[in-house]
Amino acid sequence: MIRLLSSRLTLLLAVLALTAAIGGAVYLLGLRQGIVDLSKRGTSDLSLAADRLTTQLQRYGQLAVLLTDHPAVRATFEEPLLSNDLTEQTAAEVLRATADKTASHNIAVLDRNGTPILRSDTEGLGIDHIERPYFKRAMSGALGSYHMVGDDGRRLFLYAAPVFSAQGPVQGVVLVAADIEVIERDWRGDTAAVFFTDELGVAFVSNRSELVLRQLDARGGLRSGTAEYSRDRLTPFPQINIAKLAGQEVWEVPLGPYIPERALHLVQPLPVIGLTGEALIDIAPVIRVAGLQAAFACAVVLLSGLALVALQDRRRTLAKANAALEDRVHRRTAELQRVNSSLRAQIMEREEAESALRRAQADLVEAGKLSALGQMSAGISHELNQPLMAIGSFAENGQAFLAKGDAETAAQNLSRIAELSRRAGRIIKNLRAFVRNESEPLSDVVLRDVLDAALDLLGPRITTDAVAIEIDDAVPSASVRAGDVRLEQVFVNLIGNALDAMSDQAERKLHISISVPEASSDSISMAFHDSGLGLDGPDRIFEPFYTTKKVGEAQGMGLGLSISYGLIQSFGGQIKGSNHPAGGAVLTVTLPRIEQVKAA
Repeated sequence: MIRLLSSRLTLLLAVLALTAAIGGAVYLLGLRQGIVDLSKRGTSDLSLAADRLTTQLQRYGQLAVLLTDHPAVRATFEEPLLSNDLTEQTAAEVLRATADKTASHNIAVLDRNGTPILRSDTEGLGIDHIERPYFKRAMSGALGSYHMVGDDGRRLFLYAAPVFSAQGPVQGVVLVAADIEVIERDWRGDTAAVFFTDELGVAFVSNRSELVLRQLDARGGLRSGTAEYSRDRLTPFPQINIAKLAGQEVWEVPLGPYIPERALHLVQPLPVIGLTGEALIDIAPVIRVAGLQAAFACAVVLLSGLALVALQDRRRTLAKANAALEDRVHRRTAELQRVNSSLRAQIMEREEAESALRRAQADLVEAGKLSALGQMSAGISHELNQPLMAIGSFAENGQAFLAKGDAETAAQNLSRIAELSRRAGRIIKNLRAFVRNESEPLSDVVLRDVLDAALDLLGPRITTDAVAIEIDDAVPSASVRAGDVRLEQVFVNLIGNALDAMSDQAERKLHISISVPEASSDSISMAFHDSGLGLDGPDRIFEPFYTTKKVGEAQGMGLGLSISYGLIQSFGGQIKGSNHPAGGAVLTVTLPRIEQVKAA
């Protein structure tokens, strides 16, 4: 008992140690992967914000360059002042309209001394331009840029473009001032805290007001070649604790409720506008997810360990139960083997019955063929006898004409003999195809070709019974998936039954229509409408041995329509019988239409 308790305690301590180790490893891996993923997303967000700011600021620089060639600007430097029907008021209105359309804070035209000649408002910027780096750069012939805080507290980004005289030297400057707060309105409140610092370490642009005009180094300078500030306008950053996590820089700095206290710090230089894009992305969600992952892993390991302890306790119980179970399994196995042997015998009996049924169905098909041949034999014999007798007569006449030297008439007789022999050959070919025992799989067959073969086969009887055949083919060259011999037997059965039904009628007419049903464009429908008396029992005509003919008649045993029903079903089609309102019976065969024919 003591040994059992000691074993359980040792296993439990091992489970707890393993849980702690795996939980710590999962936490570190989850945290590392989360930081890497967060860095990728943050870099993408920072790049998007940087591109947006760069594009917006460069638009003002391009505006300054474009205005240097504007007639209103160039006219200010002409003598006399503002020629070409332009007045000073008109030129100022042009600058004012341009500022309104482009959301510029101020647009001014300066002379060589930095004095405003024209401006978009009456107040101006209140800046002495002549000693500023941007003005000096513009006067040297290049585009100058600068940013600063105005006397009214506005953060301004300035672009100065030189205006060249007709002789070449710079005669003045176009100054465009952009209000940074106007630019920030479009993207303030984005998820990540983004700010853009200059070479003095001042956050000049940001989507968080808490970061605006904060200086990273409180002892930093106040003026550079691209910016200038007064000390009272700047606020130093609080103490920043920098740590490394998964190879990334993490800041810990208290900046207010809308700035994450622990954040991933990302940096992207923007030399085009002279700023550096920086982002602070909250890592609290990553830490939370890593903690959840570690907790889940610990729970899984702990539950698995406890399950292992419980498993050991149950193993002894299971060992005893296993012995009893094996005995029951042996007995049950023997019983199942007996049942399995019985099932196999039943399966073999069923397979033999299905095989016998298939043979019986094949025999019924052949019996139907023989029955149809028996009914057609007299007409076929007459149809073959006529061309054979004519061949003999034309051959004798040909010999006589050859003896007389009349080769032309003899050749005509030989042509008639060839034509009659082809006629007899066609009849024999159709008979051979009809009696062939088809065992090939289904194929694509042209519906009209099979119908014509069946009509040729029944041609002698149709002629003898004086039956008028009408064919209405709305779908020429339509093809279906079937066996051509078996489909021909169906048509022979249907046409033969129609001829039997019209044998006592004065008017004998069989109308065959081929069409596409309105309910389905994926099938082909064939309707056989005779002029007989109609059907006594349309619902029973496809039952085996059902017939309305008198006992002793030679027309058949009532198997033709039953065989036809089975064959059409095997093609995936349907066959049904009904009475036409105008009189007579209608047997309709519907078969699936193959796709290539439908597409054609």
